[in-house]
Amino acid sequence: MNIVKDKIIMVTGSTDGIGKQTAIDLAEMGANIIVHGRNESKAKQAAENVKQRSGATNIEYVVCDLSSLEQIRKMSEDIHQRFDKIDVLINNAGVYKTERELNEKGFELTFAINHLAYFLLTGLLLDLVKKSDYARIVNVASMAHGQDLDFDNLNGEDYFDGYDAYSRSKLCNIMFTYTLSRKLEGTGVTANVLHPGVISTKLLHEGFGMGGSPLTQGSQTSVYLASSEDVENVSGRYFSDNREVSSSEVSYNISMQDKLWIISEKMTGFSL
Repeated sequence: MNIVKDKIIMVTGSTDGIGKQTAIDLAEMGANIIVHGRNESKAKQAAENVKQRSGATNIEYVVCDLSSLEQIRKMSEDIHQRFDKIDVLINNAGVYKTERELNEKGFELTFAINHLAYFLLTGLLLDLVKKSDYARIVNVASMAHGQDLDFDNLNGEDYFDGYDAYSRSKLCNIMFTYTLSRKLEGTGVTANVLHPGVISTKLLHEGFGMGGSPLTQGSQTSVYLASSEDVENVSGRYFSDNREVSSSEVSYNISMQDKLWIISEKMTGFSL
């Protein structure tokens, strides 16, 4: 049975790479897709491309630079005006920065886009997800997530290294998911996190200087968590290759998870 047919699924960072392939795969399964892009032309073009490649017609798009907390709030308002619910939210957008750059609030961009955007957007759209009787949140992390979290260097204040910043942000994705899952107990909303594989994307080339597996493999676990009956009531787990695996030891530290949550609330000005 195809349980995602006619479901409304939003995929952030879906103008290219794994996000776009995820949107195409789910559109082919009959889902109604909200494509997200950083600018109007890219988002519109990607939505048309998803339509053409999937044969689907219910493809819409939204625009937001996820490095800006203000733009995330504006996009949330737009989504609330246009949609009554969201059945699946897939936080997929991510960057790898080789040099330290800051957003308008003074937050380092890797941390802002890869973690704070997940935190704020999920929080702002949670009421729409709760209106669904399907209600899934899927966060894309990486096996390259960190083995430790230095709370004094979240913004690269003391030192900045591209890989370190990326690795830290992906650990934050996992810890955020575990905390979110606990907070959502009893609501019917599930939240899971995944490693997509070492996939041939722009991020992989720029950050790691290497190629990888095809995009169709990279979208596989996101699609599984969005569409499979096997994970209908599963929450707070980390997946790779469509199966549950263990994340780093530190990611399970509840006191550190809670500390990250509180810091994220202060940085974004948003609390559940």
